[in-house]
Amino acid sequence: MASAPRQESPEVLARIYRLFRDYFDKAEKKRRWSLKEDVPWNACNPNLDRRIADVVETFCVVELYLPDYLSKLIPQVRTNRGRAWMLANWGYEECKHSMAFGDWLERSGHRSDEQLADMEAMTFSHEWQLPYDNALGMVIYTMFQERATWLTYQNLRAIVGNDDPALSRVLQLISIDECAHYDFFKRLVQIYLEDDRDATLEQMRVVANTFKMPALHMLADSALRMNEIKTMRILDEDLFISKVYEPILADIDVSKKELRRRQSSREIVVAACELGQPKI
Repeated sequence: MASAPRQESPEVLARIYRLFRDYFDKAEKKRRWSLKEDVPWNACNPNLDRRIADVVETFCVVELYLPDYLSKLIPQVRTNRGRAWMLANWGYEECKHSMAFGDWLERSGHRSDEQLADMEAMTFSHEWQLPYDNALGMVIYTMFQERATWLTYQNLRAIVGNDDPALSRVLQLISIDECAHYDFFKRLVQIYLEDDRDATLEQMRVVANTFKMPALHMLADSALRMNEIKTMRILDEDLFISKVYEPILADIDVSKKELRRRQSSREIVVAACELGQPKI
């Protein structure tokens, strides 16, 4: 059963809306990019390592669940204009990411029209569900997810190098977006920490103990896809802890000790991306 909606003060709602307007204004001025004009599509490499195309397809599938993400997240925050408007803006940016990955797969020759159609049909045959039933838990989850996604795209771009200028540019543009998303959601979590630190920390404990990247477990060959991501060192347990979990705690000024439950000395366990459960 879903939790009751969080009651937020007018002051908190106003701060969140100002946060969104600052984000939006900066994006309009500095960060908007054109799918058609800003990628050198004639520089796609049809001979790129097959595993890279598999990973790009995995990212494309995860982005294709956008209708589920929005249809379930927006109702949680429909009376919070800053958060609801941000989700609408976030959806616009994420749909560009999905199209960019799909365009690269097709233009590079790594996937045919028929294969992409089959991929979409497979994706839409399953429905993504919220991992947490409350808006506070979901914003904390999104903060972790956005930084992890930024890291995966950065690491994949380093692997691609100069072998495919088109894919490298796609990953660069999307990484910049994901970094901006993380910064927004991090600042939003900071507002909630200032408003109700105990409740926010409790939700952080839950998320840290159960975090998984969205939708990967829903893929028919999810184990194979996750193994490719791990063996290529795009994301694994150690990278998640050192490049996602620990930097987030530093950014929002929360210590590992503070995240431990008062009644237990057990360390937080992070189930990162279904990659096992490394102890922090």
